[in-house]
Amino acid sequence: MTGNDGESPLDRFLRTDPADVGCGEAMAVLHVYAELVERDPLLAEQRYAGVAAHLASCGPCSEDLAGLLAALHD
Repeated sequence: MTGNDGESPLDRFLRTDPADVGCGEAMAVLHVYAELVERDPLLAEQRYAGVAAHLASCGPCSEDLAGLLAALHD
């Protein structure tokens, strides 16, 4: 089975960044990461490289980040 991007789940898994911290760890610091992204996106990516790697490949966690960023703008 393939997703909208034409990749199978196995293909996405195989190109997962080894620095990816996974959903649990990313969610534990996502609020801190979001606040830092607001101030300095490059610093956020550098300081939380594993979270940035995870967000690059995890749609649900990326959506949570988008929600937090939207809340910070309001």
